[in-house]
Amino acid sequence: MANQQMKTRQNFQRKLPPKLLKKHSTQHNKDNIFHSSAHAEAKALLSTIGKPEPSAFRPDPFQLKALENILVKDVLVSAPTGSGKTWIALEATRDFLSRGLRTWYATPLKALSNAKLLEFGLELGLDKVGILTGDRKENYDAPVIVGTTEILRNQLYDSMETGNDVGVDLVILDEAHYLGDPDRGVVWEEVLIYLPPRVRVLLLSATISNADEIANWLENIRKSPCSVVLSVERTVPLNALFLMPSGELTPFLRGRKLFPQVAEFARNQKKQKRRFDIKHHDFNQILGVLRDFDLLPTIIFMKSRSECDKALASLTQAPMLPHEDGFDVEIEAYLEKNPELQTQRQIQRLMMCRVGVHHAGHLPAWRLLVEQMMLAGKLEAIFSTSTVAAGVNFPARTVVILNTDRFDGRSFVDMTATEFHQMTGRAGRRGKDKAGFIVMAPGKFFDVALAQELLLSRPEPLRSRIAINFSMVLNLLLSHDPAGVIKLLELSLLTHTPNETRARKIRAKLLDHFFRHLKLLEELDYIDENGSPTIDGKWAAKLRLDHPLLIAELIRSGEFSRLDPISLAAMISPFVIDKDREIHISKELWVDTRHLWKRFRGMMQRLKPLINFMIERGFDFPTISFWPCAATFLWASQAQWDDLSENLSADEGDIAMMLLRTADHLRQLEGLEDEQPQLSQTARRAISFIMRPPII
Repeated sequence: MANQQMKTRQNFQRKLPPKLLKKHSTQHNKDNIFHSSAHAEAKALLSTIGKPEPSAFRPDPFQLKALENILVKDVLVSAPTGSGKTWIALEATRDFLSRGLRTWYATPLKALSNAKLLEFGLELGLDKVGILTGDRKENYDAPVIVGTTEILRNQLYDSMETGNDVGVDLVILDEAHYLGDPDRGVVWEEVLIYLPPRVRVLLLSATISNADEIANWLENIRKSPCSVVLSVERTVPLNALFLMPSGELTPFLRGRKLFPQVAEFARNQKKQKRRFDIKHHDFNQILGVLRDFDLLPTIIFMKSRSECDKALASLTQAPMLPHEDGFDVEIEAYLEKNPELQTQRQIQRLMMCRVGVHHAGHLPAWRLLVEQMMLAGKLEAIFSTSTVAAGVNFPARTVVILNTDRFDGRSFVDMTATEFHQMTGRAGRRGKDKAGFIVMAPGKFFDVALAQELLLSRPEPLRSRIAINFSMVLNLLLSHDPAGVIKLLELSLLTHTPNETRARKIRAKLLDHFFRHLKLLEELDYIDENGSPTIDGKWAAKLRLDHPLLIAELIRSGEFSRLDPISLAAMISPFVIDKDREIHISKELWVDTRHLWKRFRGMMQRLKPLINFMIERGFDFPTISFWPCAATFLWASQAQWDDLSENLSADEGDIAMMLLRTADHLRQLEGLEDEQPQLSQTARRAISFIMRPPII
């Protein structure tokens, strides 16, 4: 073991670029006007830096109020990040557990579910906590279940169909602001509509500005009181600073107005308009300032993955070498358990620069390593996209904001107040910091006025994201007639408005969408003239996917029944991609999978009449690409990860996510064991070929 560690350490040193072997210095040449300094008023804010004195934990009044209320009514808690919402959830769960009652803790992310499984297991007993996500099903009979909200929604579908009780007494919806998420908010809304009134609901969020409106809606549809528990005071106070181009730190605001020097900067920015141009950030300088004023560790938010990676590549060596605190030993131990990361291109910079990169383009094991090292205090900084803001427990002393716009998948748009508060909420660690800091370091696309507005604004109100889809309609028709489904849809937050005229228009539009889906399902013989699912409709309802009718058509036509496990995995994978991105495959991969192209084309030809039929009736379809088919075939054929990633122009994290979602789709086919036993068995074998390191 010792020899292996020495060999690994020597390999690190050999691979280090010469630039990294230089110690970082805050000294700058005479031609560079940048100089680390702080305005007197900024120094006053910086004087609050320090670690609070250890003290016995005392719950805040809002925590006690929430815990008292959840015993007799639903509760919506809106409190800043790091204020102790998880404590409420844990104590409520502990109380319900002591009375023999069951709890479901729903999160938006698998990674967050995994973290809560460990946290709750250590507090309540590992035997009392289970997990249900797309790729984990462990101890699922436990009285406390942690899982993704989609799994909970699916259990509610099953409960309504069978007429059996859902078997839960308390549902905790973590990150409840996902109710307003454009893509996944519909699932949160479905859960709240379908849950029996006897089940107590606890919603937790840092960013709900219209909490009373949400509570009133819940009281209306659940016929049960709902208490709103608000806390606006951060456990760790937050200070906003501005980094001038000269390297001077100033306050960002004086009161509610811009600090004079910041206002002057904004005036100059406005005068120059399109000619305004700031050179690319020198992140060595930025980290130098933060280091000089004890503002580390920090999260530096970037607009894109490539910007994160480029920023890391620009860094020089950090003051402390890896061997000085055993950082290298910890990394080596992690790599021994995760050998697929041995060739990770950023591993040397992680060690020598004390900075990591965290975004969805990396493998799950790499993101976990960065999270663990940051939480252990080994890193000075991370460069991250908004993934860290979306629910990962990853606080720092300081958050750096470089721009006030973001990419929404199509174009660059202004950041919203909700997004801004999600990012800045990571500043300040409870128990480790007396104060947290936001440092505005203006880039080319930094709008000072917008930053001021975002900082002073409350998050945007949550709005309904209810949307009709074929999976929803089929599942609801298993337990309701069309009139009953309409009554459920009318419980949506979308129709909960005091404006009667607007409510009528919204209701009419929602019902129109429902009837369009209903008619098409009848035309395709998934439901009969009374709106009851046919034999095909009943098993198709189990396909809780983005494109259930396409998959169902391939099952009905026998297209999937003739495939071996590897080919089945390959042929279903093109349907898991929800974004139209051009991914190139290498000539070598094309040669290895050329025989699949004919089968892929044949599959698409069989689907063409259905796709055209649905398009004629106004339904949209994404582009269905061949690259997931080729990649999945290679991976399921037991190819090495390096061979796969080197033959695709896609980030490793995207490849891993595609494969994980393919496994999720295969599990839907596995669930058809009564209706399609051979297909179910083939899908089960296909999953075993896919689910191996490093994607798990």
